[in-house]
Amino acid sequence: MGVPVRLRSDFSTDDLRLLARRSSDPNQTRRLLSLAEIYDGGSRGCAARVGGVGLQIIRDWVLRFNAKGQDGLIDKKPPGARTLLDGTHRKALVEIVESGPMPAVHGVVRWRLADLVQWIWEEFGVSVSRQTLGRELGTLGYAKLSARPRHHAQDPTAAEAFKKTFRTEWRKSAPRSPKTQP
Repeated sequence: MGVPVRLRSDFSTDDLRLLARRSSDPNQTRRLLSLAEIYDGGSRGCAARVGGVGLQIIRDWVLRFNAKGQDGLIDKKPPGARTLLDGTHRKALVEIVESGPMPAVHGVVRWRLADLVQWIWEEFGVSVSRQTLGRELGTLGYAKLSARPRHHAQDPTAAEAFKKTFRTEWRKSAPRSPKTQP
């Protein structure tokens, strides 16, 4: 059995319990109370029971606490997956969206996400889903807009003749006031 890692000496049990009381992070509170058990002279097994974890986790907490103090016991947000599109891809995407498609070259009259996914694959060899590309375009400041379709031969003056108008006597009258009971 190895020798346990010693806790730093600039904190006491009361310090850790005070920090645990002031903490708004429940995980940090649990870790501080577990380490306070060790400062009280309890075994690492007792500290593991207080924290509801195993001995290896207690050792990891001690190492984190020794290295960074109380802030080392706060969970950091993990970095997540690497983005599929880098800066050059995004720059080219902005340029192609701003310039718009050329029907003779791109084969489309307006950009859809599926068309842009295909263009990115042909241009860079990067496979991106429509959802991911939509998210990327959203972070670049673009929103999905589509114009209301209109027939190319539509006459606005002829449309006025087909609008429905109602005579004034057909309009709904104002609601009556409730009758008073005798």
